[in-house]
Amino acid sequence: MQTVFSAVLPDMPTAAVIWLVLLAVAATVVAALIVRPSRFRSELVDRISDAARPSSIEQAERARVQDRDRDRDRYADEVAVAASRAAATAERSRAEWLTAQEEAESAWQAYQAAEDDVRRLAAAAALPLPRTARTPAEYADRERWLHRAAMDAQWRNEITVRQLSDILGGNGWDPTRHPVEQELLLRRLVRDNLAARHRAAAQREQAAWQAAELAAAAAQSLRDEVFAALHPVAEPQAELSIVGFAGPETTRELPAGAAAVEVTRELPPVARGRAAVAA
Repeated sequence: MQTVFSAVLPDMPTAAVIWLVLLAVAATVVAALIVRPSRFRSELVDRISDAARPSSIEQAERARVQDRDRDRDRYADEVAVAASRAAATAERSRAEWLTAQEEAESAWQAYQAAEDDVRRLAAAAALPLPRTARTPAEYADRERWLHRAAMDAQWRNEITVRQLSDILGGNGWDPTRHPVEQELLLRRLVRDNLAARHRAAAQREQAAWQAAELAAAAAQSLRDEVFAALHPVAEPQAELSIVGFAGPETTRELPAGAAAVEVTRELPPVARGRAAVAA
């Protein structure tokens, strides 16, 4: 025991001093917490918030993503406005095409009616014409009939004013011919005019149809662009798959993607007859 005490007792003052120092430090910290607790609390909160706050790289990435989303939304809005205008243009072009189609159909029906009249009169002119007295009164009656028939045709907008003036002035027209022959010549002139009007109406209808097709395609393209802007497709990543079991070689296969579907807007076809008629 004397040996143990002789070994321990010399270190007791040193240990006592160390414990007193530790107690003094602890008492100082406790006193500081009691006197100014907000200072230590704020420092602790700042350290915790700094640890929880994202780093500068994360903030830059987040800002880049937000800027990209804003730019994409703004672009989608602009394209949506353009798509709505293109849709209105497509509807207007379609209405114009339908109007031109009706005009072409009306011109075709009028031409068919005029062709029927020409056939009927041609068959009647093939028969022997009735004999009439070749007197000045008969010639005057034939001239009056021709002038009245020509003015009626011009009033129905079947011949032009220039053609009417040629008939009234006798420019290429013989008023002394039989009324059957004169009517046949007049109806052929009307038929030729209606055929020319039908060709012009058909050309306008074809041009209106092409314009409607282009407008519909432009509107559909803009709608697809709006959808692509609002729903971006992620790029497919490559996947590795091992072929076989013994060989060390590997092949890279891409996942199967959805096939693109092309959407077309087709205007309803309208059947129109085109008959070749002998002049």
